[in-house]
Amino acid sequence: MQSALEVLGGKWTFLIIYTLLDGKKRFKELERAVIGINTRMLVKDLKTLEEHRIVKREAFATIPPTVEYSLTEKGRELEATMRALNNWTIEWFYKKN
Repeated sequence: MQSALEVLGGKWTFLIIYTLLDGKKRFKELERAVIGINTRMLVKDLKTLEEHRIVKREAFATIPPTVEYSLTEKGRELEATMRALNNWTIEWFYKKN
């Protein structure tokens, strides 16, 4: 568990991964989707996720340069966990019981 938390334990990491479950996103799309994150933190967390082969960065030779981020196979393996955590959050924090 400690190894997983070292990679996934950042404040924004789960939101970045959850956002990428829907498919490839450009940097600005991610920045808009992860509400509250600043540019510096998004860059830092994306680099960490890329180093751990959870996120793939693809740069295109366009003007202006285009960069897309997507989940790798390793990152996609987290889908069931992410969706379960989302469902747990909805159940215990947003539903009136």
